[in-house]
Amino acid sequence: MSESAQEASADLDALVATGLAGLVPRPFRVDRSRRETADTVTLTLAPVTGGSLEFAAGQFTMLGVPGVGEVPISISGDPTWPDALQHTVRDVGGVSHAIASARAGDVLTVRGPFGTGWGVGDGEGGDVLIVAGGIGLAPLRPALLELLAHRHRYRTVTLLYGARTPQDILFAEELAGWRGRFDLEVELSVDYAPPSWRGRVGLVTALIASVAPEQTLALVCGPEVMMRFVTTELLHRGVPAGQIRLSMERAMSCGVGLCGHCQLRELFVCLDGPVFRADRVLGLMAVEEL
Repeated sequence: MSESAQEASADLDALVATGLAGLVPRPFRVDRSRRETADTVTLTLAPVTGGSLEFAAGQFTMLGVPGVGEVPISISGDPTWPDALQHTVRDVGGVSHAIASARAGDVLTVRGPFGTGWGVGDGEGGDVLIVAGGIGLAPLRPALLELLAHRHRYRTVTLLYGARTPQDILFAEELAGWRGRFDLEVELSVDYAPPSWRGRVGLVTALIASVAPEQTLALVCGPEVMMRFVTTELLHRGVPAGQIRLSMERAMSCGVGLCGHCQLRELFVCLDGPVFRADRVLGLMAVEEL
């Protein structure tokens, strides 16, 4: 390690000791860029200085391009293997376009991790149901990988995933591997499909079959309208609101509660979330323009 890199690493260690490390961007080099869909890529990053970035499933970082800006992106990698930091990024704006266009060898900046996690361990001894819509599978992937790494601690583990079209399905190869496991139930549906599609067509809510209400921890992420309908269906089937967790990720901007973009009445999604128990936010989600 060069002298300048050693100094940078020492400075980072000092910031960690003071609890301010999350406010200072760290350089991460892109090791790999994998195309998921026409507008979405998964980037695998490695730290240029300092150690790996440990995180909990459900947390996010502020991911940036020097000279362009930064945006909050949920971590989509394996929390049991933090040496490979992964983010799945959809190209929907100026900064996200610059991030999604990064290639191996490019250097990005990372702040964090921030926010609350899924708390997967709370489901130990019972059933865990994961319901994802669209790119909402990315924030849920770390939770599923954590579950599979400790599969013996849980009873049934079920993944229900809905995408807009077959071309919008994330982690297609990984999904195929998950569907081939005997200890994981995977159901997939799309909203629209060509005649050649042989899978299910319809809303992801139609995939919710019988659940054991008192023993199910439900993790849900997707468009807000989808999360409302999924939550309503789970409540109808007897799952307590306190056992349903939603990742809001709405309008986050600064990551540390300063800008107010993500304020949800008395809550700040970036500080109090992005993962919330349904009994805490369900009423707020029903208020127009809040």
